[in-house]
Amino acid sequence: MPSSPQFFALIPCGGSGTRAVGAASSLPKQYQTLAGQPMVAHTLAAFAAVARIAETLTVIAPGDTLFAQHVGSTQWVAACAGDTRAKTVLNGLKAMLSQGAKASDWVLVHDAARCLVTPEQINTLIDACQHDEVGGLLALPLPDSLKTAQTGRVASTVSRADKWLAHTPQMFRIGALTHALETCFASVLDESGAMEALGHHPKLVHSSAQNFKVTYPEDFALAEAVLLSRKKTA
Repeated sequence: MPSSPQFFALIPCGGSGTRAVGAASSLPKQYQTLAGQPMVAHTLAAFAAVARIAETLTVIAPGDTLFAQHVGSTQWVAACAGDTRAKTVLNGLKAMLSQGAKASDWVLVHDAARCLVTPEQINTLIDACQHDEVGGLLALPLPDSLKTAQTGRVASTVSRADKWLAHTPQMFRIGALTHALETCFASVLDESGAMEALGHHPKLVHSSAQNFKVTYPEDFALAEAVLLSRKKTA
């Protein structure tokens, strides 16, 4: 009998965080300190706490010495980040396959800057998608009114009834996602988009508003407050 598929995590960590300019440090945002640790360390800790994750690969930029300096050298790392997220993920998937992962295994791709993800949310996604034909992603129904704009003014209001905010992790078979990114990487923004471009319909799994991506300077204080609050209640 064939072995059961394994679950891997892939963390793209090659960005410079340009929209976070003005935060407390000049470091790329994934290495900035939140609640006593680099941001990406919180992300990695959440995946390390999920027993079903066989390995977590962090994809860093070629020549990046900051990961080893701020996070440590014992992690599984590939210095093959590309100039877009899609290229970074694709290069990471190929690195996984070269190290023994199988095309039939699952990969959970997660933003390094979504440092508030919890092991419970990761397990929820795995539970919801491990028997699905396509896979899926954590997402949140749009809570606010949605407007279209024209010359700085509202042009129309769009119904939010069927609108979701895409979060990560996004979970797909390694082989299927590799094929999708090789085919469509130039035109997609995330892994779900690559799968959608090939006609697939990924499953939406309810996320949390706290699983936001630290993007702007003001996000750092909010993320740190959440992390410190969790420490107090742990």
